[in-house]
Amino acid sequence: MNLTVVRLTVRGLLGRRRGVLLLVVPVLLLIIAVAAGASHGDKHELAVQLLGTLGLGTLVPILGLVVGTGVIATEIDDGSIVYLLSKPLPRRQIVTSKLAVAVLTGWLFAAVPVLLAGLIIYGTGDGVALGYFVGTLVASAAYSALFLLLGTVTRNAVVVGLAYALIWESLIGNFVSGARTLSIQQWGLSVARAVAAPGGITAHVALGAAVPLLVLVSLGAVLLAAHRLAGLTLAGEE
Repeated sequence: MNLTVVRLTVRGLLGRRRGVLLLVVPVLLLIIAVAAGASHGDKHELAVQLLGTLGLGTLVPILGLVVGTGVIATEIDDGSIVYLLSKPLPRRQIVTSKLAVAVLTGWLFAAVPVLLAGLIIYGTGDGVALGYFVGTLVASAAYSALFLLLGTVTRNAVVVGLAYALIWESLIGNFVSGARTLSIQQWGLSVARAVAAPGGITAHVALGAAVPLLVLVSLGAVLLAAHRLAGLTLAGEE
């Protein structure tokens, strides 16, 4: 990891309108959590619905898309990536530095709010808040890696990312059981279920499949993104 690349990436990511966008959904999540915590309904069911649907199902992929593409796609589009590619830096180091920024940003703006929302609604009961927190950590990292890769291979990374998150995961994944196996959201839920107390969280993918897939997608995305950057330099596209 290169600290100069990290600093430039943080400045570019948080210095634009994305910095405001990153706050919108987390704040909304916490506001709803406060309202739900003050209600008299089934707190466990409220926590599962809010953290699973709005948190892991909406906040995490959207935030992953914003930061994952934001750390590199914009630089490729406006040509400023040339500055980094002209330096004697290994392409993998550039990618891992940018991914570190994306992952840490996702943890700060997604995982922490999910944990706080869970504690507000249900406290530490059944390990639900902790389970969703850990599930959000791993899912956020995988989303960031995948969407960073998309930012290097297509100028329509946001559109492709939204199609994956909204159509594949949220629509097809909810009705076609086989599609759930290729869903980062379901992998995160599997990890969350393993951390929570038995019966606290429901998931449709076995932990033995979810963990290897999370690792495979994350590492594969890093290697492919580094290869793509090397290709841009060699081909003189930027």
